[in-house]
Amino acid sequence: MSAPTTAALSSALAIRTPWKLILAYLPMLLLTAMMMTGGRPISPDPLEWIPLAISFLFFNILFFLMLRTGFTDRYRVILFSTMAFLFVIGFIANLIEMRGSMALSESAMAQGETPFCHMVIPVTLIPAALTRTIIFPGHLLGGFAPIAGMVALWIGASLALGRGFCSWGCFYGGLEDGFSRLLKKPLIRRIGRHWTYLPYAILLAVVLLSAATLSPAYCEWLCPFKTVTEYNEVNNFRTLLQAVIMVALFAGLVVVLPILTRKRTQCGLFCPFGAFQSFTNKVSAYDIRIDRTKCVDCGKCAQVCPTFSMDADSISRGGTRLSCCRCGKCVDACPKQAISFHIKGTEAGASPKWSRLLFLYPAFLFLAVFGGSMVQWGLYRILLLLSTGSMVK
Repeated sequence: MSAPTTAALSSALAIRTPWKLILAYLPMLLLTAMMMTGGRPISPDPLEWIPLAISFLFFNILFFLMLRTGFTDRYRVILFSTMAFLFVIGFIANLIEMRGSMALSESAMAQGETPFCHMVIPVTLIPAALTRTIIFPGHLLGGFAPIAGMVALWIGASLALGRGFCSWGCFYGGLEDGFSRLLKKPLIRRIGRHWTYLPYAILLAVVLLSAATLSPAYCEWLCPFKTVTEYNEVNNFRTLLQAVIMVALFAGLVVVLPILTRKRTQCGLFCPFGAFQSFTNKVSAYDIRIDRTKCVDCGKCAQVCPTFSMDADSISRGGTRLSCCRCGKCVDACPKQAISFHIKGTEAGASPKWSRLLFLYPAFLFLAVFGGSMVQWGLYRILLLLSTGSMVK
């Protein structure tokens, strides 16, 4: 008898009964409609309603496929990567429209015009606690992406998803996740486990340095995503060196290594926010569990895990390492259906279909709400380019 296909194996997680599928799908359809429109009437301007309609259909079709097929990561990565690439398009166009450049001048920083980024949260919390000083040149309440609003969003997402934030909300993570899918097989297959501790060392270093200097050290020197968002104006050797470091990190960790390893190398081997976010897995209601009575120790889950969050030790314990991002790739890949989304406090493997659904609702809703506007934003700029010849007004 031939081996069963992955599609057949995933059928246990699929919702195939029509009335159950409708009941599971309809609430998300209504919630995303409400969240994406903001409860406001739809604008008659084609440049606004077309991106809204495309985004709404795009998200909801893929959520339907998640429910119907039982696959999670297969459709999540499409949304996640699309969100990231369209975010970059929309954000850069917006910067050029507002400032004429992606460069952030000293005067703009002094006026608090820098949008607050979740990546800088770890290096601002301790200095804020010790000195009552927020070491980030942004607005606390007003403006685009204010500090208080972003921190509140991060707290809510962390309580619900833990480090699932990094697979369902981090718009930067979608870039390396997308690049990691370009090759069918990795060219670099083995990366030493000791490298997975590097993000924790970087986290400690940048937190201490930021507290000592009262400046966001990671943001100034190490963030690879400055390459595709905004960066300090290059006007001296120091800012030139910063730019060179960030471009090199982006090229290596976000593009080249993900392609060669089929892993999220920036997220799994470098990112201090990801390391910090790993600890929130302790307070999240969800995790990934392995039913040891079904597991045959084939190692497929560790092989496909994009963030180095599964190994022989964690598999033998029936779970993942602390760094798990809840992407669902191991659940999709397991040939024995031994791995499942799990609600803490319940028996491992109990009602895997409904445990998955209870996880998918907050995770997908966060992705749709957080990413829906970014997709609309990017599509708007593309339509503006097609209709006027320019992405900026």
